[in-house]
Amino acid sequence: MKLFALVMLVTAMSMTLSAHALQAGDAAPDFKAMSTAGAEVSLADFKGSWLVLYFYPKSFTPGCTAQGCSLRDGFTPIKEAGATILGASVDKLETQQKFKAEHRLPFELLADADAVVAKAYGVSTLMGKMARRVTFIISPEGRIARVMEDIKTGSHDQQVLSALKELQAAAAPATP
Repeated sequence: MKLFALVMLVTAMSMTLSAHALQAGDAAPDFKAMSTAGAEVSLADFKGSWLVLYFYPKSFTPGCTAQGCSLRDGFTPIKEAGATILGASVDKLETQQKFKAEHRLPFELLADADAVVAKAYGVSTLMGKMARRVTFIISPEGRIARVMEDIKTGSHDQQVLSALKELQAAAAPATP
């Protein structure tokens, strides 16, 4: 009976979050969080450039490791396409720093231990104990350009690069 109640609670919370989900075209919520470099990072730091902000449930779990390593392996083409990658989970800064170092991730991770950023982006679950696996591609103008929820952790870099190129082509001025 307790398990059933827990499942119902999680389902209800999930439905509530999806009702307020960000969509393409929405202004990206501003955020401030500590990065694995030890500096506070905000959305304003990326104004004028593309940002790939990916949320994942928990550092050091198999899916989250596969996703992070996929983005590590595809880092150069994504960077060459003009985008910065930021990972975020509700793990503490020390955990994020260990995760980044152990897997040689060339991009910063955000420590969102209080789930403030996850809540702002509508991806907080289990009363702020985890984040859903969602990637937001944010335009240089600070708008949500794409919300990716069907994540293939082992090839997420290809999903991101493909979406980024598609979005950039659509945003490019038409040539006469």
